[in-house]
Amino acid sequence: MNVRKLSVNKACIFFAVLLLVAMGTVSAALYGLTQNITAVWYVLLFGIFVLVCAVCFMVLVRRKLAMFSDAFCSLMDDMLSGNMQPKQTVEEESLFYKIEYRLNRLYEVMQENKNGIAQERADLQELISDISHQVKTPPIANLKMINSTLLENEVPVQKQKEFLTAQASQLDKLDFLMQAMIKTSRLETGVISLEKKSQPLYDTLAAALGGILLNAEKKQINVQVDCPENLVVSHDRKWTSEALFNILDNAVKYTPEGGQIRVSVESWEMYVKIDIADTGIGISEQHQGAIFKRFYREDIVHDVDGIGIGLYLAREIVTLQGGYIRVTSEVGRGGSTFSVFLPRQ
Repeated sequence: MNVRKLSVNKACIFFAVLLLVAMGTVSAALYGLTQNITAVWYVLLFGIFVLVCAVCFMVLVRRKLAMFSDAFCSLMDDMLSGNMQPKQTVEEESLFYKIEYRLNRLYEVMQENKNGIAQERADLQELISDISHQVKTPPIANLKMINSTLLENEVPVQKQKEFLTAQASQLDKLDFLMQAMIKTSRLETGVISLEKKSQPLYDTLAAALGGILLNAEKKQINVQVDCPENLVVSHDRKWTSEALFNILDNAVKYTPEGGQIRVSVESWEMYVKIDIADTGIGISEQHQGAIFKRFYREDIVHDVDGIGIGLYLAREIVTLQGGYIRVTSEVGRGGSTFSVFLPRQ
């Protein structure tokens, strides 16, 4: 007998016939041994009672299986269609409830993954759109114009040098943009993971300051630093230095000649606070939340070199380390102060 092909109905009939045969055999054997018809009847009645109980049990089990099968199929159909709604089950401790509960959890996980993938696609589409816009305007447009001018017109040597210098400047901007976008995309997609370890903050801050001192000197900006040399903080030195450099670089760009930048570090119980204060043009309160958006730049600073990604990248780096950035500023009154908070541990 092939058990795999045996249906429930056939199985019930088979066990019923088997029970009847067993009852007949036991009754015949009992009558042959005792010659007592009353005892045989008792055995037959007991066998019939057992058979009726078995039939009722099988009917109940079959009904439960049919109900569970219908509910299970309905649940699977809802999962496939995406219209699944949470259901309340009375039999909270039954096997059916346990299976349904786990299917609901599986559906929730699948939906979370689906939503996560959709969000990642939307972010990727936005990133591609941003890259396309930033690359085309103005670097690619300027490079095409310069190249077309040099190819189609007879340009004096002096003018050629000017055009080539402008071309080199646009190529530098394009290279900076691509490097910034690579860093951003790697952080957002988790390709690069930050490795925090306890180390002096002074060295990290010094590395960030090293990148802006030359430009600050050209604009005669006085840079003051107040940071304890023995202050140890758990952080990723490379990426934290990148974040601080981006904030400092903005401070240099938007601080007029002869201005001042002050960097001060305070050690709190839970956080280390790094204040970067400048004497620049300031940021209006209505724009202070937007400056951390990717590629955001205010209209009044469009004449200053930049692509509007530095603060966005800085916030991403600090946030990934469990910290946050706060800005206080007011247009025309003493510049801006960016406060970076890094957790002590």
